[in-house]
Amino acid sequence: MPTVNRIAEFHDDMKAWRRDLHAHPELAFAERRTAATVARLLEGFGIAVETGIAETGVVGVLRAGTSDRAIALRADMDALPLDERNGFDHRSTEPGRMHACGHDGHTAMLLGAARYLAETRNFDGTVVLVFQPAEEGGGGGRVMVEDERLFERFPVEAAFGLHNWPGMPVGTMAMRAGPMMAAADNFEIMVRGRGTHAAMPQLGADAVLAAAAIVQGLQAIAARNVHPQDAVVVSVTQIHGGEAWNILPEEVVLRGTCRTFRAEVQALAEARIRAIAEATAAAHEATVDVRYLKGYPPTVNSEAETDFAAAVAADVVGAENVDRAPMPCMGSEDFAYMLEARPGCYVWLGNGPGDGGCLLHSPHYDFNDDALAIGASYWVRLAETALAKPA
Repeated sequence: MPTVNRIAEFHDDMKAWRRDLHAHPELAFAERRTAATVARLLEGFGIAVETGIAETGVVGVLRAGTSDRAIALRADMDALPLDERNGFDHRSTEPGRMHACGHDGHTAMLLGAARYLAETRNFDGTVVLVFQPAEEGGGGGRVMVEDERLFERFPVEAAFGLHNWPGMPVGTMAMRAGPMMAAADNFEIMVRGRGTHAAMPQLGADAVLAAAAIVQGLQAIAARNVHPQDAVVVSVTQIHGGEAWNILPEEVVLRGTCRTFRAEVQALAEARIRAIAEATAAAHEATVDVRYLKGYPPTVNSEAETDFAAAVAADVVGAENVDRAPMPCMGSEDFAYMLEARPGCYVWLGNGPGDGGCLLHSPHYDFNDDALAIGASYWVRLAETALAKPA
């Protein structure tokens, strides 16, 4: 029986797991109920489990045959600090918390794959099932890889990740070799002038005017400093300053994000942010302090593993439904740390058209349960193919 049909037989179980997780969202490094649910189910499938990795992470280890080969399959578990605006029965029961990115679906799909693989054991080697905490800004992937020595404790030759993607039809998948997601850095620029009465600006140095000029000047980085075929986004997302209608404030704070795909562009953008802020402030008789905070690195797929993942995806959904050249996304993903440590591939799985605001990080988002069997089947076929039994 084809894998996708076999897994479809327990689609209702995956849907129930997913909706239970959706109703009980937990934030980064606080996924205690989620982790307990994952560990209980894995143990019930007969899979060896280790818990408490990166505080709330769970790793299942499933072995079959005699080969010493191993791969890792990863799902993220955390939710977002967001009030849900859906009205269905499985909506969040926790004010200010919501599964608005589909990690509930990611977890349910990997659990479904784990159940199937444990029942059939149709592979030769080890499948390491990584249920990761704190993807949403907490860097749980980094903690697992660097602090918890994930791949030293659970040696694997490759690691694979997956994310649902609104805007792609259910039954489609996408992946590309090279950068798939961007590096995500943050910056803060403290602009200091001389405060004065707003009706007598000649007596001060206007920090607001200097800040406004800096905001505009930063757009020259993409327009004039970076090669047109490279990609960079510099966005100022916060401006804070002033308390009164008639006072030019002493200080204004700018904060924002910088997204890049290559280390050389990342270094150039940081240098230009500093130079533009300092020179522009000086032109307005002000000074600046610039903090540049490096975040997640770019998510970069290795070529051989991407070719392999694409072939597996084509086997599951049909070659005509696999996009081998999607445009990289300027969003970020901390699976990047696992791909820095091991070769692998991160793919997108169609979640449907995104109607009614069903988009990532939206209060109207919900994971599409029609994708559960497809994602679980991809995981199973990936493991069975990568760790194929000898002929």
